[in-house]
Amino acid sequence: MKSKTVLLLSLVMGIITTALFFQYMSKVDQSESASGAAVPMAEILVAKDVINKNEKITAEKLEVIKVPEESISWKAMKTVSEAEGKLAGSKIEKGEPILAHRLLSQKDETIYVSRKVREGYRAVTVSVNLPQSVSNLIEAEDWVDVIFSKEDKEAKVDKPKVNTKVLLEKARVLAVGRKISLPEEEKKEGEQPEEYTTVTLELTPQDAFKLIHSSQEGNIHFMLHTRPAMNDDGSPLENENEG
Repeated sequence: MKSKTVLLLSLVMGIITTALFFQYMSKVDQSESASGAAVPMAEILVAKDVINKNEKITAEKLEVIKVPEESISWKAMKTVSEAEGKLAGSKIEKGEPILAHRLLSQKDETIYVSRKVREGYRAVTVSVNLPQSVSNLIEAEDWVDVIFSKEDKEAKVDKPKVNTKVLLEKARVLAVGRKISLPEEEKKEGEQPEEYTTVTLELTPQDAFKLIHSSQEGNIHFMLHTRPAMNDDGSPLENENEG
């Protein structure tokens, strides 16, 4: 709830900043026309097109324009290279100045798993051992099926009877251990894969409850799917979660 309030305030402040910027520019144009005096100008970076929240910023979405020097915020960026490759912390309208505090680096993004959770879903973590985690081969942004097995202690047989079923299908992996980015994004030459003992999934509240209850009642294993296609902002394509 607190994070939503902060994001809402950030969006409102962005809209106010944009409105004040254009209002000021309009007054400057009128003042120049009336006095004929030259106003000192300087370059700033603005959005050439709408940039959505969490969108990775490309050079095609940016342009440098000249504005009155006294109107420039100290947080305003001035070159494309300063913003290119970063993520928009909130929606940026066309023509709006690019301000440093409204952008996130890829490193910043991987720190906060909450930014990866889609609306209506929750992040839930369960403990795993080596066999349960497919020998630690599961990575962030994989898809897995969750298998639940439980010994039937009431079965009247000589050998223990184990009941097994598919608990959940195509669950998105948000993190393995504390790692929430793709392995190719952060692996260094010669570095060995880290072992982990927890897996964090993105689930609906109902499925999260089901997983937690089952992990306490019996054993949980994961079956790994093929790596899904991804959007530019790092989220899975919508149709990849179907079926």
